[in-house]
Amino acid sequence: MHTTRHLRPPASLRVGIATAALALAAGLSGGAGAAPAEAASAVNAMDRRCEAFAEIPMGRYWINNNLWGQDAGSGTQCVEDLYRNGEAIGWRTDWDWTGGPYQVKSYASAVLGWHWGWKSDRTGLPVRLSWGTPVPSAWDYDVSTDGTAAVNYDLWLHDTADPGWEDDPADEVMIWLSAHGGAGPIGGRVATVDVAGQSWDLYRGEILDDAGNHMWWVHSFVHTEGTTSFDADLTDFTGALVRRGDLREGQYLSSVQAGVEVFRGSGELTTRAYRTTVG
Repeated sequence: MHTTRHLRPPASLRVGIATAALALAAGLSGGAGAAPAEAASAVNAMDRRCEAFAEIPMGRYWINNNLWGQDAGSGTQCVEDLYRNGEAIGWRTDWDWTGGPYQVKSYASAVLGWHWGWKSDRTGLPVRLSWGTPVPSAWDYDVSTDGTAAVNYDLWLHDTADPGWEDDPADEVMIWLSAHGGAGPIGGRVATVDVAGQSWDLYRGEILDDAGNHMWWVHSFVHTEGTTSFDADLTDFTGALVRRGDLREGQYLSSVQAGVEVFRGSGELTTRAYRTTVG
């Protein structure tokens, strides 16, 4: 049994988090550090949402309180923005879920691009893999949990250049930065590979509909040691799959999401600084 914990930090701590995060974000965006008055302004603008599928706009990104598996258990989850500084953002989520350990309850995440439709026309996506367009991304975060969860990227690929809300993806690429409490990806391990100068276990699984028909493939790169800091070109991962024959160069990268999959337990994720750019 998991006990309910109140994970929202007091106002003084949240001010400290945002002030420090703005300084880190300046490094990610190449700008100077924010003045204390600017940091206070960012804190005052915080938006905290706890309803399922709540959305917080953050420029080109939006935060999605995606509780897609909530019916497999019971609990609560909230998201809040911390700051936005150029291309960099900070945000956090806290949760408390019960239910089976092998069923994902939620994927609170920062979304850039498609998610069964579009919310911004300034994302730079989609891009065709054959174009060789770089998609550099950096993410620094803290996570704590007494349960089962995984911090990861979720990339969606389509066969069409402009997918709409009705267009399911052709492939899904996940990049697992850290796993906790026995969390693991769908499918089986097919290889251990070196991508972006680090070692990853590569898994391949299949999403089926209720009738057992194929919907799309999931390719998961799981960091062999776990990390809370990432800085690489995301196309290094899609390129590795193209070379293996698992993706096709004619496919389009339509979405980049970064968040936490929660299976059960209590915890919190604080993104100190995150950015993804296209081109």
